[in-house]
Amino acid sequence: MKEPREIRFAAVGDLHCTEASGGTLRGFFAQASEAADALLLCGDLTDYGTPKEAKVLADELSVVSVPVIAVLGNHDHESGMPDEVRRTLQAAGVQVLDGEATEVMGVGIAGTKGFAGGFGRGSLGAWGEPAIKAFVNEALQEAMKLESALAKLRTPRRIAMLHYSPVAATVQGEPPEIFAFLGSSRLEDPLLRYPVDLVVHGHAHRGTPEGRTLNGIPVYNVAKPLLERTYGGQPGFRLLTVPAGSGEAAPESGVPAPRGL
Repeated sequence: MKEPREIRFAAVGDLHCTEASGGTLRGFFAQASEAADALLLCGDLTDYGTPKEAKVLADELSVVSVPVIAVLGNHDHESGMPDEVRRTLQAAGVQVLDGEATEVMGVGIAGTKGFAGGFGRGSLGAWGEPAIKAFVNEALQEAMKLESALAKLRTPRRIAMLHYSPVAATVQGEPPEIFAFLGSSRLEDPLLRYPVDLVVHGHAHRGTPEGRTLNGIPVYNVAKPLLERTYGGQPGFRLLTVPAGSGEAAPESGVPAPRGL
């Protein structure tokens, strides 16, 4: 059997699955499964972070025949039961990363939720009240999780998965007043030390589909509402390819849907 020339990843975030979503996502997941070698889910998988919502999502994912890798988002923490959400999805065969790494067809994947805090000169500093220091510490802890996961990868090809954005470029389009709540430059720092082929994230529904880190790594905002609005008429996932040999990872034809699906 010939080795594949490229590995295809269908990436999407912000599904916001509710208890009423049963039967509404199976066709979408079936298209993604047919188009790709693996499915990447970038957080806000549920709407209120309940185990019942996670069970509905797990049932919808039953049509997927390729590996599914996920990170949780802020909505998945809303009810204070992220561990139960994670266990429910894991029981359905989903690999949920929280500072861990995995491998799919020779491509290493590092993932964590990430956190807020702002970008560049607009980043919140750990100074003043304990509540501010605790907020910044959360962003630092998530950045350390990402760095730890990236450091474990030994594959020549690598992907980083987040829910929050590591760069300001992909949140452009959102109100500037909320940029600080959409991501953090602290998440970019590990990517400068441990470069990857591409980064995928969600969270910014009104953001921009593409950006780059300071060292030129492509960053893709794959929030489902954004993809549906930007690429109307196409399935709301982004199809990305990582060459099995050498070369930069790139979107297939610049659209989220594959080959006419």
